[in-house]
This record gives sequence, C-alpha cells and structure tokens, in this order.
Amino acid sequence: MSKGVLMERRRVSVQEGYGRWAPAYDRDPNPLLALEERQLRRMIPPLQGKRVLDLACGTGRWLARLASGEPRTAVGVDFSPSMLAVAREKSAVRQRLVCADCRALPFADDTFDLVICSFAISHIPGLKRLVQEVRRVTAPGADVYLSDVHPLAHAKGWLTAFRDLEGTAEIVTWPRPVEEMHAAWESYGFNCIESVDCPLGEQEEQILERAGRPSWFESSRFFPVVLLCHFQRRP
Repeated sequence: MSKGVLMERRRVSVQEGYGRWAPAYDRDPNPLLALEERQLRRMIPPLQGKRVLDLACGTGRWLARLASGEPRTAVGVDFSPSMLAVAREKSAVRQRLVCADCRALPFADDTFDLVICSFAISHIPGLKRLVQEVRRVTAPGADVYLSDVHPLAHAKGWLTAFRDLEGTAEIVTWPRPVEEMHAAWESYGFNCIESVDCPLGEQEEQILERAGRPSWFESSRFFPVVLLCHFQRRP
C-alpha cells in the first residue's frame, strides 16, 4: 500500500491490479502489512481444532500462519489466479487453496469457526452480500477478524497502490465509514467484540526509512492507518 497522493498513477480494477502486483507482493516492504500483523496476532485466539477460513487470502500470507496453529482445517479463498499462483509456492498452503468469489463461497452452511479477511473488504462491492455469505458458512459463535486501510487514512491519501514496469497503479476501492462497516455486520447477526484504530509505530517508521520515505511517517503518525475489527456470530 502506498500514499498515492505523491505519485502519478492509473486506476485499475481489482483483478488487474492484483494480477500485476502478485509477483512482488510478498517482497515489497509494506508498513501497513507489518502494522496489521503486529496488532492482529494478539487478537486471534488459539486455533487448535478450529475450522479456519482465510477470505481473500491472496498470496497465503495469513493462511500459512493460521495453518501452523494446528487447526482442524484451514482453507484460503481468492478470486485472483495470479495471487493464488504465488500462494501455491508455499508448501504449507498449496493444498488448501480455492479460487472463488468471496460473495459466493463453495462451502456448506456452518462450516467454519474462524474467518480472517485481510485488506480486502474495501475491494469488494456489495458489502451486504459478503456479510450474508460469511454468516452462512460460519457456525454460531464463530469469530471474524477483518483488517483494512482505515477510512481516515483513505481520506488523507493512503491508497492501495504499487509500482511495476508498467508504471504506478492504484487499485480501485470502495472505502466505507467505520460506522457503516459495523452496522452491516451487526444487521446480519454479528456482534462487534473489538474495533481498533491502529496508527503507525516505531517498526513501521523503520520500514519507511529503509524504503527512503521517512516523510510518510511524519505526515501520518497522528491518525490511524489500519482498522481492525473482531465480530462474533450470534447463535
């Protein structure tokens, strides 16, 4: 993710954007991914015996971590063949991947006890359809963990953008206010257990310094850049 106001860019679709970004996604330093991992790790409970779904799993970054926690099952779903191709290079997840739209999941009702969706919600139009589908495939009491670029960061110019040989591309998003996000999940049978506004920290400052962008930290340190939400399905 980049502070896109600082660069000329072309907006591209989610499919095209992640198709182009996939080869470098795990390699490029990314302060938002680092911040999310640092904060979300403390929120996720022990996974032993649980049925786990990584929704919009991308390159399998979280799925590999989840699979190491001895869950009963762990599955990753993404609609980008390019991102899944990178994920299949990881031996821990290559047999756990499904290519599908998150709004039409190929799973039976009440299949999962825990769902994680990392930096994908704002890329998915039709939030209500997604929430309905997650409710269908989760069991009563299931936990759902979401992360995304914070709406305030969107407003300040933090965009989902990257640079490759074709130039700088901004992937289209549909950012939503925090209140709208909470209302959508709560209206379909989920309670909001925790909602965390995450500002950049010392670790992210070091990443930006190594990337030659120390000014980004100074201009962004006083507002949250990542939103984390924990919802739990009601019986």
